[in-house]
Amino acid sequence: MIYRRYLAAAIASVMMVTGMLASVPAAAKGYLQCVPFARAESGVEIRGNAKTWWSQAAGTYERGGEPRQGAVMAFAGTGGMPMGHVAVVKKIVSDREILIDHANWSPIGGRRGQIERNVRVVDVSDAGDWSMVRVWYAPIGDLGLRANPVQGFIYADGEAGAPNKAPSFKAPVWAQNDWKPGNDLEFVAASLGQ
Repeated sequence: MIYRRYLAAAIASVMMVTGMLASVPAAAKGYLQCVPFARAESGVEIRGNAKTWWSQAAGTYERGGEPRQGAVMAFAGTGGMPMGHVAVVKKIVSDREILIDHANWSPIGGRRGQIERNVRVVDVSDAGDWSMVRVWYAPIGDLGLRANPVQGFIYADGEAGAPNKAPSFKAPVWAQNDWKPGNDLEFVAASLGQ
């Protein structure tokens, strides 16, 4: 009788742990991830975690160290960003600054998975080679405090200045209200209530 209780408890424990582990990816499906957004925006047909995009692109897409309009910026995985990140270059502002479109970076209104457009990115690498960047982070209204390693840029068509696909995601309300990086957070918060 005691044996059955322990066996039942052990089985229940295994089932509970299995259920918890299986539910983790489902939680991530509740909001937009950077990978499907970057794939749809850029036309680069790579799947899997963002940190694997750089190596997967080898032999299929041209890769390089300079930002180009329409290229995918591939961030390396780190302790704070273990799955990496991908974003699409929208505009070259200067040799050390670009604007990107990406998803699931800044929690806006406490919600993950938001699309951000025309986001400021600054090259902070010592060599000026785009290997380390700081990215605009909406909750603090400034560039993020952490520098993020970049593996490089994946060029969808292999041509500088190639035309971009039309965006396939509707911009959130705050972006439709002419919000741009640098605007006060009060403006963002006010627009979320509409």
